[in-house]
Amino acid sequence: MLEEIIVAGFGGQGVLSLGMTLAYAAMIEDKEITWMPSYGPEMRGGTANCIVILSDKAISSPIVDTYTTAIVLNQPSMDKFASHVLPGGLLIYESGTITKPCTRPDIDIIGIPAATEALAMKNSKTMNMILLGAYLHKKPVVTLEAVKEALTQVLPEKYHKLIPINLEAIQRGKKLVSEVLV
Repeated sequence: MLEEIIVAGFGGQGVLSLGMTLAYAAMIEDKEITWMPSYGPEMRGGTANCIVILSDKAISSPIVDTYTTAIVLNQPSMDKFASHVLPGGLLIYESGTITKPCTRPDIDIIGIPAATEALAMKNSKTMNMILLGAYLHKKPVVTLEAVKEALTQVLPEKYHKLIPINLEAIQRGKKLVSEVLV
């Protein structure tokens, strides 16, 4: 198994924490991982992305420019990274904010209304976990148990009370993908 993933959006959307959660979950399951964040000097609102590589074997380089999966949270990231998904790859995007989705016929493309669903859950900060759930439904590279444990590492202790709603958001993302694919 080799997954080379780009997670991209604006700062404040949970891009880095989505990638970090996935990386920690894989590490808990004894997979080889890299997590490479990239963000501008802005704390919120600037561009942010991270590359997460998960593998059963040693990873030769943490830097790649083509990906098996892209998880995209805004239009500028769609414009920048959709062409970097390998043929046969997967692109999951936040369908409520992206007005011009990718139309490549050689990749799987799934739009999820994650922002709307997060608002329905009364916590807009769960959008990233909804998209993580969508990804894990399509590519179950780690277990939900590992994600739950990873959240205890990624979230500061004062936010551990939010782990149940994050797990609920992941389940909602999985359900949304199954509804979209019907």
